Amino acid sequence: MESKTPQNLRVLFFPYMAPGHMIPMLDIAKLLSHFGVQTTFISTFGNAPLVETSINHFNSTNSSNPSIKLVLIQFPSAEAGLPVGCENASYLTSLDMLVNFHKAVAMLRQPFDQLLEQLLPDAIFSDYFLPWTLDSASNFGIPRLVFYGTSTFAVCAMHKVDHYDPHSRPEESFIVPDLPHPIHMLKSQVHNLSKTDPRIMKIMLAADESDEKSYGTVMNSFYELEPDYVDYYRNVLGRRAWYFGPVSLCNDNIFDMSTRGDKPAIDKDECLNWLDNKKPSSVLYVCFGSMIKFTSTQLHEIALGLESSQQPFIWVLKKELFEDEREWLMEEYEKRVEGRGLIIRGWAPQMLILNHEAIGGCLTHCGWNSTLEAVTAGVPLVAMPMFAEHFYTERFIVDVLKIGVGVGVKQYGTGQRFEAGMEKVGVVVHKEDIERGVLTLMVGTEGEEMRRRARELKVSAKMAVEKGGSSYLDIGKFIEELSQKKTEVI
Repeated sequence: MESKTPQNLRVLFFPYMAPGHMIPMLDIAKLLSHFGVQTTFISTFGNAPLVETSINHFNSTNSSNPSIKLVLIQFPSAEAGLPVGCENASYLTSLDMLVNFHKAVAMLRQPFDQLLEQLLPDAIFSDYFLPWTLDSASNFGIPRLVFYGTSTFAVCAMHKVDHYDPHSRPEESFIVPDLPHPIHMLKSQVHNLSKTDPRIMKIMLAADESDEKSYGTVMNSFYELEPDYVDYYRNVLGRRAWYFGPVSLCNDNIFDMSTRGDKPAIDKDECLNWLDNKKPSSVLYVCFGSMIKFTSTQLHEIALGLESSQQPFIWVLKKELFEDEREWLMEEYEKRVEGRGLIIRGWAPQMLILNHEAIGGCLTHCGWNSTLEAVTAGVPLVAMPMFAEHFYTERFIVDVLKIGVGVGVKQYGTGQRFEAGMEKVGVVVHKEDIERGVLTLMVGTEGEEMRRRARELKVSAKMAVEKGGSSYLDIGKFIEELSQKKTEVI
């Protein structure tokens, strides 16, 4: 990728403390560094392992570009009522912990303000969930760019659904109003804001308000993926936005792809060798991100659904399993699926796996990072949405892109132990539904057609980030505008 001369631009990055937010924002820092922008990335000491290896390798192998400077600040876990060392949202297991976590995040304002005064960057990129950074940036006359960790489609759909307020209406099903496509949803799939804990609601309202007042938005997406919604967001909703994605494609070698994020729980060669022994497009990759905490019952249903499908699979499980689940999975299940199923406990080299020719599909919670990384690898999806914007992403995958099939989840929060600010639900996705979704994708002509469309999107994704592509040009436009703004100030 060619570097430009951005008149010594300096940009500060401050992500929300969760893997799905930190990792793509670091990728954006890498992209801007490739264009000659001086970048500083803020993290806490406890979250440093998620980014430090990647930053050090980038700096050592990209000597022609400005280095990424990593600045670590102290996270006030104990002061906010959290266990010592609880510095990442993926560790949270209760509503009270989430509230205290955001209390701790807000307490970072003082060190953040000190950094702004010291560095005086030309812009800051901060997460949607850090709304107070707008006030900090405004006090120093610095433009704040909001990072959204989801698609433009989901942002537009959520905006329309919030105004429509389906929970105030008698109908169970509805069409999201005024979107370019007819999007059918159930109100049970939409977070009921009236039943949200007031403490969480306050955080969400502050985030929305600061979003509207910020300089603009940066999206991990690309124009060709969702052109109708990029245009809708910019021209109908009137939001300024730049599209830099898919940002994961800046990791274009085996080392970067295998060390992106936390330390993998499996050796990359062991994983690749296992895949090398499978037929092309025959293996299902199963991963539900870093935030999902399933009940024991739901984990069992997923396991049995995968087993009865008779399809080869790689299943990534969180390390924090309860004792009964760990024993059941280790002593019984793994023996039954030996040779056909590979279980990874902990972090997986997801990009490497998805880009292997043996992978033919991905069972996902519809988190945007996993969805977009699958698209970038040309892999279609089995959608099992859980909460947040997941149900909107499912509709985007199934109804707009037509590269996936849903398992029929109808209830927000299905199968989980904890999800911030929502009512507990005693519903699970049954093994028969999971098996049916897997077989639809992995066996037969319908799944092959989804794979064909996904492979077309893979080509479009790579073209978008290459010289002259839509995302490449958007980065250039952003740098040019920021440079002009800096010149006017001087």
